[in-house]
Amino acid sequence: MKKIKITRETNMQALLFHKPELAGMLLSSGMGCMGCPMAQMETIEEGCRAHGMDDKEIDELIERLNKEESVKDKKKIKVNKRK
Repeated sequence: MKKIKITRETNMQALLFHKPELAGMLLSSGMGCMGCPMAQMETIEEGCRAHGMDDKEIDELIERLNKEESVKDKKKIKVNKRK
């Protein structure tokens, strides 16, 4: 899949549509964007601000999202069949 550069201006819904594997990182940061109707319109920065994040926290989250995006192809996920 095409690598994207995640910025403060990245639309939240577009990010989750193209990179659903990043949802867990957003959730662990206190952002429940997957079920939020505002995700359709908000940028990452707007969503972060709505959740009380300051500039430093926003920059750190974006850095982590981009880092995860750059290494995701190197990770292998093992799926076990249910018994």
